[in-house]
Amino acid sequence: MMKNFPRTNIETQLLKSRNKRQSEDLFLKEIEAIFNENELRNEAILKKLENNDKKSTSNSLNFNLLESNRIFHISDIQKICIDYRLRFLSSSYFKAEITFEAIMAIRKLENDHSTSLSGFRIIAPARLFKLENADDPLLMAPMGNDYYYLVHKWGNDLHPFRKLLMWPFKQLENFIFSMFLLSLAITYLIPQEIFAHGGQQSTTEFLMILFFVFKWIGGLAIFYGFKKGKNFSESIWDSKYYNA
Repeated sequence: MMKNFPRTNIETQLLKSRNKRQSEDLFLKEIEAIFNENELRNEAILKKLENNDKKSTSNSLNFNLLESNRIFHISDIQKICIDYRLRFLSSSYFKAEITFEAIMAIRKLENDHSTSLSGFRIIAPARLFKLENADDPLLMAPMGNDYYYLVHKWGNDLHPFRKLLMWPFKQLENFIFSMFLLSLAITYLIPQEIFAHGGQQSTTEFLMILFFVFKWIGGLAIFYGFKKGKNFSESIWDSKYYNA
């Protein structure tokens, strides 16, 4: 006898229950209103990121809801930016795309803390503040007293050798030492018989060649640096100017 009874379709039962509660037209209008409200809030957050209030230095956050591994002091941010040659600038200077996940992270944080966030800053390579790219941006919100809260991170991780590659550009001393090592390597690669008498190069001759190679490398570096408006990482980590 059980074969005579049709199986229960839960989807059909759900639709019956919903339609009893309200008509389909009202239901669709309600859903549309929710989506419109979400869209408006997302646009408001995006506009706030693009027209960021650079004077904002603090947000009202519930301390008990904060994750300690997301809280960073300005000194920690400065060190990382210098080591990896990154910028720490207002989100209004950020020219790459702000991801949907980042906007959702802001909304979640605002909902959890019953507040409206402002003063956003982003840690990213300088080119991300000029060109569209996708290389490890970190969205931060100020907490006051030079502390920042990591709201969201997206994109790809940095190259594993970026810190090493950017070491020469940290400060002047690093740059001079790097030029000296490069000059030393080039000098060793120059065949001895070109400048040596009798095929055996003396220490004096080697040092003279090293001196001229170092001047050549230094001249090229200075020319390129001035032409491109480059500066050392410790001077530009929080500068909004390309040629700072």
